[in-house]
Amino acid sequence: MITGEIKNQVNQTWNAFWTGGISNPLEVIEQMTYLLFIKRLDELHTAKEKKSNRLQIGIENPIFPPGVNPYSKAGRSYEMLRWSKFKNTDASTMYEIVLEEVFPFIKNLQDNGSTYSTHMKDARFTIPTPALLAKVVDMLDSIPMDDRDTKGDLYEFMLGKIASAGQNGQFRTPRHIIRMMVELTAPEPNDIICDPACGTAGFLVAAAEYLRNNHPGIFIDEMALKKFNRETFNGFDFDSTMLRIGSMNMLLHGIENPDIQNRDSLSQSHSEIEDVYTLILANPPFAGSLDYESCSKDLLQVVKTKKTELLFVALFLRLLKTGGRAAVIVPDGVLFGSSKAHKTLRKILVEDQKLDGIISMPSGVFKPYAGVSTAILLFTKTNSGGTDNVWFYDMQADGYSLDDKRNELDGKKHENNNIPDVIYRWKNRKDEKERKRTDQSFFVSKHEIVENGYDLSINRYKEIVYDEVEYDSPQIILADLKALEKEIVKGINELEGMLS
Repeated sequence: MITGEIKNQVNQTWNAFWTGGISNPLEVIEQMTYLLFIKRLDELHTAKEKKSNRLQIGIENPIFPPGVNPYSKAGRSYEMLRWSKFKNTDASTMYEIVLEEVFPFIKNLQDNGSTYSTHMKDARFTIPTPALLAKVVDMLDSIPMDDRDTKGDLYEFMLGKIASAGQNGQFRTPRHIIRMMVELTAPEPNDIICDPACGTAGFLVAAAEYLRNNHPGIFIDEMALKKFNRETFNGFDFDSTMLRIGSMNMLLHGIENPDIQNRDSLSQSHSEIEDVYTLILANPPFAGSLDYESCSKDLLQVVKTKKTELLFVALFLRLLKTGGRAAVIVPDGVLFGSSKAHKTLRKILVEDQKLDGIISMPSGVFKPYAGVSTAILLFTKTNSGGTDNVWFYDMQADGYSLDDKRNELDGKKHENNNIPDVIYRWKNRKDEKERKRTDQSFFVSKHEIVENGYDLSINRYKEIVYDEVEYDSPQIILADLKALEKEIVKGINELEGMLS
């Protein structure tokens, strides 16, 4: 955990960015990401140096080669591009080195075997003053970055400052909702996990943390560790800023080389990718629409629509291996929309695949970004049906207030936080057969869903019991009103008497 002192340092640096003219939270995080990447390069080179000294051999594939740096107008060596070197120069010199030498270097960095360098090609240095750069460098240098938890928590704290919606309906998924979805799907060491709209890679990071906590054997088996670092985690996005931020988030959480690619997941150019992943965790953008010409033809054959939320669900089915499972967030309209595309997609989930569960979430979950009502779809790709009874949960609280402030509540109380109950009941749902429709969770048979035109909204099946309220007779109410009116007139007369 990061301390209050570190949080204060981050907050002060953040405020310095704002006063320096950088008010976009994504740009602030992006600039810090560049500096963290530069610091990481120095750490990697230092590890190569130690290996060289230990084995008495030359440095293998040095990141900072010997000799003069061709980007340096002052004839400085590559050595001066290292974090450990330029951090000790005065602010003006440091600014000149980073702006004119370090950034051209990282933009043209040859692939060093990591996914991060590939996303630095269009990096832009926008920190406006030497004083601000020096402050940020000092802040990052003072944090114990050798500890994975500290690094990860620091970056998550910075990401938490993104408080405005992105374009095309993209916004950051609350971390506690992500953790809940990961708990529900319980990743295994042999899983190949994908988020086709990964953004800051929150789902992938949470899945990695789950594997660390529940399957520590991964880290004592060389082959399992190699798979964990290079094959287990896969993410796609077409926003270069998000790719850099997501890649750095993974790195700081200890995943050495995940497959984070610049890819428009819905486009025709990537339509050949299918039957690859065993687990999909995602909250895809669902406020936009695509032209038919730019969308993958095979997805349109499943659901002919321009709505991205429907196309993404069709994409998940294509990407999953048979037997693969998914937990994905969708707007409520996917559950009850009346268009042909909506109905077709729901019928596919119920008839051709195995629809396992639907968790209806309160509309305030994504505030202050948006007040849209959403649900979590849990399904397994079978291509041969298998839906029998679908588990529904009416989640009414997530541990935070459901207004724009989203203040944390006492999570131990069920009325404030249903998430522990969601996880418990999901894992023990075989025991829920006798639950009533008035309960928060219950089963609905496939037969009943089919009879209701594949409507998957929880309100279609939930029964609400209203408390009987007894009121006084109209005569008594009228008598009370007359008595109240007399008191008001009496009070007015007394007031007039005091004023005369």
